[in-house]
Amino acid sequence: MRSEESFRKLLRLKLNEAGLEYDETLPERLGRFAELLGEWNAIHNLTADASPEAVAANVLDSLYPLIFVEKPDSLLDVGTGAGFPGLVLAAAWPEVPTVLCEPLNKRAAFLRYAALEMGLEEVTVARKRVEELRHSPFGLISSRAVTDTGVLLKLTSKLSDTPTRYLFYKGSRLEEEIGILPPGLRAEIVEREPRRYLYLLPEIQKSV
Repeated sequence: MRSEESFRKLLRLKLNEAGLEYDETLPERLGRFAELLGEWNAIHNLTADASPEAVAANVLDSLYPLIFVEKPDSLLDVGTGAGFPGLVLAAAWPEVPTVLCEPLNKRAAFLRYAALEMGLEEVTVARKRVEELRHSPFGLISSRAVTDTGVLLKLTSKLSDTPTRYLFYKGSRLEEEIGILPPGLRAEIVEREPRRYLYLLPEIQKSV
């Protein structure tokens, strides 16, 4: 479709400008995602703005952490909404088992359909609140604009273990949220205006 190809060109431009490495399957998958989001949004109002420019900006926001985040062995995205960042990260890591946790029925239905259309066989959509999810610990837990860091860590405590890393998409009030981190975690903050990415990793164990 012409609109898909136009979006792919726009996305390639944005990815190249940001210095992100990718293979050609990624713009292909995300072109399909953008097309589906536009179609569903016209009926179900999944997101405030599903224009190609807005979707490309949200996709880039979701993908930028690929510069500094190591690919995990499994991913949980909390409150995926219309697909950001969880479904977009899954498109970049198609071999990584991924759970998208989204309690709203219309958004969960969209995520299931989009994942199928994008050929993302390792994606599972859990239509529930994250505190209701039962699963073995994940390698990486991500979330964008759901709640503050302390609450997120508490809500996902049964879905994590010592090696688990966290990627939270944050804004200006980040310092207030990380004043006291749980033992065993260290924080890295990466800024790309207006976004601030909070990457929480296990503390480096000192040798005796």
